[in-house]
Amino acid sequence: MRHGKKFMHLGRKSAHRKSMLANMSCSLVEHKRIKTTLTKAKALKKFFEPLLTKSKNDSTHNRRIVFKYLRNKFAVSELFREISKKIADRPGGYTRVIRLGNRLGDNAEMAMIELVDYNETYLAEDKGKKKTRRRRGKKNKDSDLKETPVSEEKLAEETQASEETPASEEKLAEEAQTSEETPSENKESNNKKKK
Repeated sequence: MRHGKKFMHLGRKSAHRKSMLANMSCSLVEHKRIKTTLTKAKALKKFFEPLLTKSKNDSTHNRRIVFKYLRNKFAVSELFREISKKIADRPGGYTRVIRLGNRLGDNAEMAMIELVDYNETYLAEDKGKKKTRRRRGKKNKDSDLKETPVSEEKLAEETQASEETPASEEKLAEEAQTSEETPSENKESNNKKKK
């Protein structure tokens, strides 16, 4: 029975599987993206992301733990020097698996696994988008400066329009104002009009 054996076996013995995942992790550190089968990419994600979390805290103990898994001192040094600085503010989810379709020879599902912070196309789109805000906050000084010329133009147009209105339109405007008054005031104004 295979109770509790949740990890992906990948059709290999444990030593072969650990060596393969270590080599793939070192390649991912070196090249920032690699192409492999979908199942291996998912297994690599589970294997590699905890190591990236360890690399955020640069200590001798964490370096030795990561070296136990990767077995490559150059990959460990690059992971702790360069990659850990880029992923410092990211709370998990350091890698992305992108499906590429099926391989021609054996029809295996292929995928590309990459470090999220090293993909320039996705990062450019994120910077271009404006984040939506749920609550209304204070306005920027720049937006106030942009709005003032527009409001001055509107005021100028309204003053010109009010100068050109004939007396009949002014009477309609007065009636509209009286309709906006409270009901008791409306009754009084109606009584005055009847007299």
